[in-house]
Amino acid sequence: MAATAFVPVEVYLRTSYEPDADYVDGSIEERPMGENDHSAWQDAICAWFRQQSRKGGVRVRPELRVQVSSTRYRVPDVTLLDRNLVQEPVAKEAPIAVFEILSPEDTLRKIMTRCGDYERMGIGTIVVIDPEGPKYRYSSGKLEPLEARAFDLPGSKARFDLDEIEKLID
Repeated sequence: MAATAFVPVEVYLRTSYEPDADYVDGSIEERPMGENDHSAWQDAICAWFRQQSRKGGVRVRPELRVQVSSTRYRVPDVTLLDRNLVQEPVAKEAPIAVFEILSPEDTLRKIMTRCGDYERMGIGTIVVIDPEGPKYRYSSGKLEPLEARAFDLPGSKARFDLDEIEKLID
C-alpha cells in the first residue's frame, strides 16, 4: 500500500476512494481490500449491533470516516456511534466503539498505529478481529487477547457478544 504526495485535507474530504482510504498527516493511505472472511465478519458485527441499535442507543456504521485528530482521518471497519449525537458526514465526536477486522495485508505496526489514534481520540472500546485467529482488545497502548467474550459497551446500553456475532457469520 503506497502513500501519496501531500494532499490537503479539503481534497481528501471531497474525494471518493474505492475502497475508502485513511488520511494521515497529509498522505492518503490505502486500506486493504476485504476478502470473504473480512466481509463476513464486518457484516456479522453490523447485523449484531443493528439488532440493538435503538434499545442500545447506538448507530452502527461500516467504513465511516472518523476524524481522530486535526490531521488524521481513519476509516474503521465498523463504528458504533452514540445515537443521541447529531449525525455528521464524518464522525468528529469519539465513537462508543470501533472494530477492525484484519486482512492478510495488515501489519502489526499499522494496526497498532490505527488503534493508538482511536485511543487518543477517546474511543473506549477498540476491538481487533483476526478472522482466522485470535480476537483482541486494544487498551493502554497494547493489544491484549479478548478474554471476556461478552461485555457491555461503556457509554451505551449495547452489548458485545463474540459468540452471538460468530453465529451470524454466513
